[in-house]
Amino acid sequence: MQQQPYVQIEQQSGVATLSLVNPPMNVVCGPLTRELYAALRALESDPQVRALVITGAGDRAFCAGSDINEMQDMLLPGQVLEKKLVFQNKVFEFLRAFPKPTVALLNGYTFGGGLEIAACCDFIIATSTSKLGLPEVKLGVFPSSGGTFRIARRIGMARTKELVFLGEPVNGAAALAWGLVDQLAEPEVLRQTAFDLAARLAAMPSASISSAKALINDCYDKSDAELISQSLLASDRVFCSPDAHEGMRAFIRKQPPRFS
Repeated sequence: MQQQPYVQIEQQSGVATLSLVNPPMNVVCGPLTRELYAALRALESDPQVRALVITGAGDRAFCAGSDINEMQDMLLPGQVLEKKLVFQNKVFEFLRAFPKPTVALLNGYTFGGGLEIAACCDFIIATSTSKLGLPEVKLGVFPSSGGTFRIARRIGMARTKELVFLGEPVNGAAALAWGLVDQLAEPEVLRQTAFDLAARLAAMPSASISSAKALINDCYDKSDAELISQSLLASDRVFCSPDAHEGMRAFIRKQPPRFS
């Protein structure tokens, strides 16, 4: 049984890098999900963390899906919900709604639950040779933690049905063309590319980013009237923030802003 933590965190220049650690393929299991939730809650409340990168330990996989051996004990009615899916969906939704900007760094195979984690992030960076897929149908099940609807919001229903119904992976180049990933980088600079993006995001005004993120995330689920009301409340708060004063002062003085 694994003794080391399933989640490791490093912090630098306002960016936290969270690594999923379950070698060799960093698969999702109960302990990893619980540690991921605890880590996300701690990072959410840490004022020193302004952006988050999520990746997998090693260079073989971001996360190659769920632990099949663990799931074999969940094949009776209600067991997979009680033992896995209810809590896992709660954790993944917490990541999707995380108030700070998030970047998924896909350093290898990204299948099943791994792709569902990545789809909760604001930005996804991969390499041209990365492999991404939702192969659950080949196990007689289907993606049950957001892989159907969150992926569809990124790439549309037709492409999502292709991924889900056939269970075949796509490489990073195809994923970029589909809109499944946002950027490709060469393997030797992948981590630096993700960190550089996160550092740029960390330098932005946090209240502005979190307010805009919440509105964008809700754009398919709420009416225009609801979104306008939400936007007005957020605007009143953000316009009174120190960062708004700093941003406008710096613009008038033709200086770069220094956000808190």
